[in-house]
Amino acid sequence: MIGVGHPGRLAFEFAREGESAHETMLSAITDVKQGLPAAELVEIGPDLVGVTDIAGIVVRSRQNLRKLLSSSGSRGPAPLHEGKWEVWHLAPVLHWLVGEKGYSISSHWLELSEATLKFNAALHARWTDAETQDQPRTLSA
Repeated sequence: MIGVGHPGRLAFEFAREGESAHETMLSAITDVKQGLPAAELVEIGPDLVGVTDIAGIVVRSRQNLRKLLSSSGSRGPAPLHEGKWEVWHLAPVLHWLVGEKGYSISSHWLELSEATLKFNAALHARWTDAETQDQPRTLSA
């Protein structure tokens, strides 16, 4: 499926199977690049998500997830952005829901969320030099 939500950008949604989520994403990217060689990949989803997105994946109400996440304090996954809208990386939230809250979540979603998180991190790293990329490792060691 192809979507046009922002001027100058296209969004593609793929439904395909593969050996792994990572291989399947690479296959989809290759297909797009063959058809649109000048296209620049900005982000792969699902990675950055709001509470409504999470609720849809785990088949719970938005209100239930909002309460769960807001009452978790420092024990739960911290949002990347707080304010009018909160945004999380999906993978840590799903792993927290499984490990801490006992949710049963499809391995498909766990693998896909981990792959998109890693892929987007590598994708965004291209905008920095090697020294800057090493700084978070040095600071967190």
